[in-house]
Amino acid sequence: MNAGLTGEARGDDDAQRVPQPTRVARSVARFARPTPRLAGVYDASDPRCEKIRALRTELLLRREPGDGAEVIALLSPGTGDGRSQLAAELAIAFAQLDRPTLLVDADLRHPSQHLLFAADNKAGLSQAIAHGTTPYFQPVEGLRHLSLLTAGPTPDNALELLLNRRFAALVEECRESFDFVVLDTAPITEYSDGLAVASLIKRVLVLSRARHTPYKESRDMLRRLAAIRSQIVGAVINHF
Repeated sequence: MNAGLTGEARGDDDAQRVPQPTRVARSVARFARPTPRLAGVYDASDPRCEKIRALRTELLLRREPGDGAEVIALLSPGTGDGRSQLAAELAIAFAQLDRPTLLVDADLRHPSQHLLFAADNKAGLSQAIAHGTTPYFQPVEGLRHLSLLTAGPTPDNALELLLNRRFAALVEECRESFDFVVLDTAPITEYSDGLAVASLIKRVLVLSRARHTPYKESRDMLRRLAAIRSQIVGAVINHF
């Protein structure tokens, strides 16, 4: 994986933010558990581990001191680009800094974070938005600073839920409770969900897969993001 990050690198504020009381989080008893697909993040000898940490470092250097929580949405044109795995790996890498980190599966079409973490998906983001209930933030085994919000049952009105003011309110609550928030999204070529998330989050990391993602689709994604004035904090070409 090559990470080509756009923009001018800036120094990160090394002082850790004092975590605020979590007003929206409610953990379930069962821990999520990273599956072997995420093992490379833990193995320093694995080339992917070093790539993920390098990406994390570059993203941190691009933050303005005093910016508050870093909230990033991952977007890619289609399925098979490796977006969901990268979102999980990046969230793990942030949590390894001993900073409160939340991974949100905002792909309400074909969610996969619960599969990557062997997590319960009976309750998640879709229900929290639809019913205005407190979301279930699941703790992750072996990563005490990482929490997971799965997508929950697949709804019939995914786009409408992500445009709902309850989702916007939830994101703002998360900004106050975590230092890092990473959001997985649905493929942008097939659905407009990712644009809805990007228009709210503003800071996005875009992804394409070498010898897989059509150039036309990547170009169209960048055009659509420019139209909603999203800030592209990085561009990743996935070779794995």
